[in-house]
Amino acid sequence: MGKQSEPLTESYFYILLCLYGGENHGYGIMQMTEQLSGGKVKIGSGTMYGATSNMLKKGWIVERPEIGGERRRMYRMTDEGRRVFLEEYRRISELSEKARQVIESVDNAKS
Repeated sequence: MGKQSEPLTESYFYILLCLYGGENHGYGIMQMTEQLSGGKVKIGSGTMYGATSNMLKKGWIVERPEIGGERRRMYRMTDEGRRVFLEEYRRISELSEKARQVIESVDNAKS
């Protein structure tokens, strides 16, 4: 798969974050996102379905086959999904660090 060219949306970032530690189902991802964001980010079912469908096509996640009539769709991050997620994490971290440096520089100059 090719290199990520655009930043991830907040929903995509949280979905991949929720899958970083292992397998999860759509509703579990939605709940975990709300918990991790302190209620600031809520992924609706339509957004969840569209995002997971797109990530499946991109090869970032895979869906586990149903087990014993289980109705939940279980998702797992692929190696490509992990690469994309970590690339975005590093990009955001770098942005945050640059902002911190500028803010501290400006605030110190005003002191």
